Amino acid sequence: MVQVREIVVNMGPQHPSTHGVFRIKLWLDGEVVVKSEPIIGYLHRGVEKLAEHRTYAQFTPITDRLDYLAAISNELGWVEAVEKLMGIEVPQRAEYIRVILTELTRIASHLVWLGTHALDIGVMTLVLYCFREREHILDIFEMVTGGRLTCHAFRIGGLPQDVPEGFVDKVKEFVEVFPKYLSDYHKLLTNNRIWLKRTKNVGIITAKDAIDLGLSGPSIRGSGVKWDVRKSNPYSVYSKFDFIVPTGEVGDVYDRYMVRMEEMRQSCRIIEQAIKSLPSGEICAKVPKVIKPPAGEVYHSIEAPKGELGYYIVSDGSTIPYRVRIRPPSFVNLQGISKMIEGQLVADVVAVIGSLDIVLGEIDR
Repeated sequence: MVQVREIVVNMGPQHPSTHGVFRIKLWLDGEVVVKSEPIIGYLHRGVEKLAEHRTYAQFTPITDRLDYLAAISNELGWVEAVEKLMGIEVPQRAEYIRVILTELTRIASHLVWLGTHALDIGVMTLVLYCFREREHILDIFEMVTGGRLTCHAFRIGGLPQDVPEGFVDKVKEFVEVFPKYLSDYHKLLTNNRIWLKRTKNVGIITAKDAIDLGLSGPSIRGSGVKWDVRKSNPYSVYSKFDFIVPTGEVGDVYDRYMVRMEEMRQSCRIIEQAIKSLPSGEICAKVPKVIKPPAGEVYHSIEAPKGELGYYIVSDGSTIPYRVRIRPPSFVNLQGISKMIEGQLVADVVAVIGSLDIVLGEIDR
């Protein structure tokens, strides 16, 4: 009689496919995953505690270090939460510029995901193309903010300064040419037999499980749930733009890939509309030199590239937050990994982790 022995394997915390110090413990029957346990905390920096020892303005650049691939989105969530708490009305020009920069951030973040995800699965070429296009976006960020990765682009009340001359032309040039590059990526991957074999019916999570676990972003939309904060609970000036929320059907790695690919196209649509109707005027509201919100609490969320990013702030009426709680999308989306990989081959774990597009900076905080 053949005896089957369960093998326990540690993937990470030093593993190239986890894209950070993330460890997952796998119980294997041969090459099939029977059980899994994600283990996090290796990159914990106490960001929420730091917020209790900084003024509201001082904490803005610290949010850049959460999802460091989408720093501008992190800032938007924070400054809008403080503005909501203080009842500040942001000038329209600043709102439109914020949308343009955050949608460029979404594309830049998805390009890093696409290149590295494809590389994990074995496609060597695409990562070079994705990083080439991302450089154009980082050039725009540098032009506006002086920074390329952690930009500190926004201020409570609006923007620190207006966009420089040539900004609109540079953005227009990018959104005109980028859809062509996107079509090239589709030609390389979407109907490729090896890509289909590695992503179709792999890492499935049902719509019910995705909702029960609180997933958001492409991770829940890939399962067919049309939940996008920009549409479901519009913030900034997103209600003025026409765009589609793409969804999948099966909830596998392939569906999550297709959702993100279409999201990049829709981001270009939003940017084109924002550029076309960009108003003139002030770029920052008149706010007190010392930011001192009234005592109270607020929760505000935005649609970051990886899902719903939320900030819960409790104010005691002083210049420093009494308590800050951050809802990072990667942390919540990671809850679904066990359901996605159990019953799959160990080789497919890499593809599933890549499809979630996690960043350890915001998971461990």
